[in-house]
Amino acid sequence: MTGRRDFLLAAGVAAMAFAPGDVLAETLPPLPPKKPEHHIRFAVCGISHDHIHGIIGAIRRGGGELVAGWGAEPDKLAVFRKRYPDVKIVHTQDEILHDSSVQLVLSSHVASTRAGIGVAAMRAGKDFLADKPGITTLQDLALVRKTIAETGRIYGILYSERLEVPAAVHAGELIRQGAIGKVIQTINIAPHQIVQPGGLNGGGGGGRPDWFWNDAQYGGILCDIGSHQIDQFLFYTGSTKAEVVAAQVSNLRHPQYPHFQDFGDMMLRGERGFGYVRLDWFTPDGLGTWGDGRLFVLGTDGYIEIRKYANVAVSKEGNNLFIVDGKRARYIDCAHGALPFGPQFVADIVNRTHTAQDQAQCLLAAELSIRAQKDAARVTVAG
Repeated sequence: MTGRRDFLLAAGVAAMAFAPGDVLAETLPPLPPKKPEHHIRFAVCGISHDHIHGIIGAIRRGGGELVAGWGAEPDKLAVFRKRYPDVKIVHTQDEILHDSSVQLVLSSHVASTRAGIGVAAMRAGKDFLADKPGITTLQDLALVRKTIAETGRIYGILYSERLEVPAAVHAGELIRQGAIGKVIQTINIAPHQIVQPGGLNGGGGGGRPDWFWNDAQYGGILCDIGSHQIDQFLFYTGSTKAEVVAAQVSNLRHPQYPHFQDFGDMMLRGERGFGYVRLDWFTPDGLGTWGDGRLFVLGTDGYIEIRKYANVAVSKEGNNLFIVDGKRARYIDCAHGALPFGPQFVADIVNRTHTAQDQAQCLLAAELSIRAQKDAARVTVAG
């Protein structure tokens, strides 16, 4: 049998006639290097989660200059110093907040503290970009919204499973073009791995810190990793109003950590579509990466499946997009696809716009994830 990657075709072949059931394989070409259009100075307040390095990379791609950093954990700070040897390390967050030359503050500090850091940054005249979950309580959400209204600053949350995955970005473009008609439903399967063999890392290649096991600090499974998936549901369906229909969480294999949940799922309903999300911390070592994340988008005229981080038993490469419409099935290798978030976010800071991320949608995703976690049924499974 001929493998998918053995018959990748030039883009021009797509114009040929294909019979129903034929399969077309494509690959997105590498993008030419592009010089950033803008320049800003940014700093980091909190490095508790390793996602901070991906967030820094996104802002640097957009023309950001990292000028200062603060971190509370000595081991994380040692890694930070090694990766960014020319960046000034400060002793307190206030040194960053009081630096008038800093335009943007990033944070992956303990999840429950991120809203407070963001509010302080906005009140100091700076924009803010948090790792997910960017907010963990409804009280903090209300304060964030109030501060945005008072200051006019941007409060961003980097939902990286959509914004920093080329296949997810390309899916959005296909949907915008009408490739599968009107989106009806999204299904997100989002398994994660607590400790990865060999240090393979999406953010957690070693032992987890104490706060990771405490839902008051990490937000709970639906609020934490579920916020990624709710962001995708809102974005792909185009919903601006939505509710959590049902949610449940459980701790199946970690009884020594009573405030941790290793499984959760939820049903969502928006004015423009439906959503289902399943989350867990059960990725086996044999996968070779931190999780077999999958997205399914059902439309009135077709559907899309994305295998984000691996193509199980076929390839270790991620960014695999499959699309089926009324004419044919297509496979698209999106590894070289665009990642526009960083340049767009920097441009938003300079131009006072919201092209990288809609502010209302960003906070609605946070709100729904908080409400799902707060109202979820706590389920005990026998055995």
